[in-house]
Amino acid sequence: MSPTPLPPPHEPDAPRDLVGIGIGPFNLSLAALAHPLPELDSVFYEQRPGFDWHPGLLIDGATLQVPFLADLVTLADPASPWSFLNYLKDRDRLFPFYFAERFHMQRAEYDAYCRWVAGRLPGLHFGHQVDAVRWNAERTLFEVDFTQLGSEGEAEALGRTYTRNIVLGVGTAPHIPEPLKPLVDAPGVPVIHAADYLAHRERFLTAEHITVIGAGQSGAEVFLDLLRNRPAGHEKIHWLARTEAFAPMEYSKLGLEHFTPDYTRYFHALTEPVRDRLVAAQWQLHKGIDADTIAAIHDELYRRTLHGGWPDAVLTPAVTVRTAGRVATTKVELHLEHGQQGARTRLITDAVVLATGYRERPLGQILAGLDPYLRRDSAERPRIDDQFRLALDPAVTGRVYVQNAELHTHGVGAPDLGLAAWRSATILNSLTGKDPYPLPRRTAFTTFGLEPQSQVPLARHTAQTLTPLVDGR
Repeated sequence: MSPTPLPPPHEPDAPRDLVGIGIGPFNLSLAALAHPLPELDSVFYEQRPGFDWHPGLLIDGATLQVPFLADLVTLADPASPWSFLNYLKDRDRLFPFYFAERFHMQRAEYDAYCRWVAGRLPGLHFGHQVDAVRWNAERTLFEVDFTQLGSEGEAEALGRTYTRNIVLGVGTAPHIPEPLKPLVDAPGVPVIHAADYLAHRERFLTAEHITVIGAGQSGAEVFLDLLRNRPAGHEKIHWLARTEAFAPMEYSKLGLEHFTPDYTRYFHALTEPVRDRLVAAQWQLHKGIDADTIAAIHDELYRRTLHGGWPDAVLTPAVTVRTAGRVATTKVELHLEHGQQGARTRLITDAVVLATGYRERPLGQILAGLDPYLRRDSAERPRIDDQFRLALDPAVTGRVYVQNAELHTHGVGAPDLGLAAWRSATILNSLTGKDPYPLPRRTAFTTFGLEPQSQVPLARHTAQTLTPLVDGR
């Protein structure tokens, strides 16, 4: 790759066109696609010292659940210099990847690719913690206050940036169930979220008995890694799940069309109660387990029966943890309830991995200064329009965009890496008032709903119109 041209010098008091808060994959995608747009002066802040994508889950061999085309830019601009294929070319690995014939890259490779992009893009400021966002009515600009952090996380300097627009990409945070919160911070028995698994892996491998809680992809990967590294016949692992089964993720071709712009637009146009009901019902679209991982777990369990006996591993779905507590200082007691049987029991264990997922980071604290201007729905969540903008009082002429904070308004595709480039392109088209990234006319074979979506331009060939039923006839 040729050296990145330096951006024009920025006047200290001149307002930016865009300030990005948070540098995860989604805002990194936005920064990469914004890079070639000379009319857009943007800067991105991240409190961490460098790019860091789920380091505790970069288990050897674990792969992304989306194809490599779901990189930061390709589905919006296949010719971008920030594509995964260009990363491979820059690292002289294009032919090895070609012969590997892998459509899904490994997680560690995705992390390395994002680090490559983050290390070369201008305008990314790590070690900068955004403290507050306010609307300055006199200047008709947003004020963004930040603290510059040192290598040890200590405050070194305070700063302020003015900007016409903001994009929030603060990501998600590990979710700890209420019954286990007191144990996570307590010394002694290791009770950790799966997000920190690799940092504690060696300690877990030496524990007498281990419990993994959670039946999503991370729970399955942690269970498989522990299983492969425990002695045959003495595995001593419990895997517990609240779901009715260790269920595979929906990965049929038509099922995947729920992760298209077509479905996102359809979902956004639904009423709030319908959207809430759909999100709860569609967990298997994004919270199930990859079929290959399920197969690998079964293969490993089966391999351990070849010489007689069964592995000392217990896999139990439909179980919830009611309460939990420490036994002395070396063990944890979990009080379990089986939903289908109505039975209760206790489990004593030496270590617990909580593969209990992630939740959107609340925006309340960072947007406290904008709270009087925010428009909310009946559940007090921010309203977000079809261009990923927060609904604000008309007195605020600037725009605040969100990334991966719109599950309640845009559906299951919000956290999906496959929609990152399309969402970034949508935001940039909205920001510039132009069309630097022409968006696809149609992205799914499925027609979602009986009423056509006005946001989608008509295709060259008009599909047959369905006639609504009247009085059941």
